[in-house]
Amino acid sequence: MELIIRNTGSDPIYEQICKQLKAQIISGALQPGQALPSIRALAKDLKISVITTKRAYDELEAQGFLYTVAGKGCFVAEKNLELIRERQRGELEAYLTAAVELAKSCAVSESELLETLRILWEEES
Repeated sequence: MELIIRNTGSDPIYEQICKQLKAQIISGALQPGQALPSIRALAKDLKISVITTKRAYDELEAQGFLYTVAGKGCFVAEKNLELIRERQRGELEAYLTAAVELAKSCAVSESELLETLRILWEEES
């Protein structure tokens, strides 16, 4: 499990952890039933507060991505991944629709919009 924390971004650290763990669960990199590092171990690895790590795990548990077994730790929960992916695709479509509308209102061509998207994709990779 690899997590990258950026101190320069506007997202709080616990949100960065949540987003990355969700992405790994949805992609299948983390399998249902798989144990996650303990809160203390993850905090130590990332050199962050235990409270921050606990908040991230609590958020993910509240959203149904993780479950906790007392004395054993946190594990990836069983989820309907197709339903989650479909929701995310819907969210993506809404963002892209807003981007197209904004581009049209600013007289940005389709090719300019696609080139911008390609550049942004490559920067994130």
